[in-house]
Amino acid sequence: MLRTAFLAAVVLASPVPAAFAMGTASSPSPAASTPYDQAVKLVQAQDYKGATALLTGLVAAEPTNADAWNYLGYSERKLGDLPSALQAYGKALALQPEHRGANEYIGELYLQMGDLAKAKERLAVLDKACWLPCEEFTSLKEQINAYEATKRPKTS
Repeated sequence: MLRTAFLAAVVLASPVPAAFAMGTASSPSPAASTPYDQAVKLVQAQDYKGATALLTGLVAAEPTNADAWNYLGYSERKLGDLPSALQAYGKALALQPEHRGANEYIGELYLQMGDLAKAKERLAVLDKACWLPCEEFTSLKEQINAYEATKRPKTS
């Protein structure tokens, strides 16, 4: 509650240009998209094979890019390569332990692997990493709740 009030006060006290607040401010757009941008578009289009190929090259060229490792893990998980996904998420988290996307997605991977305890560990990390309940926390929490609901013994 205190975090919420503090954040609201900071946001309200911050001067925000009217054009930006209305969504009309323009930012410089690069002439060509980066390999990372291209990979994100492939992930959004659910072309996980294409994204994996592009991201594999990207992490070889930029081994400290936690976002690229995260999306590589995501793409590999969607392709069913859970060991490779686990390794990629691990690299993202080694670079940036509170990476919200990597914590959410590795939590989802742990649920796929049947490891509820490790998924809950990731949820705890997200709880600390997010000032307010963030999308990644909420999504993983919902998936954990759904997982637990399917694993409860049925009573008659």
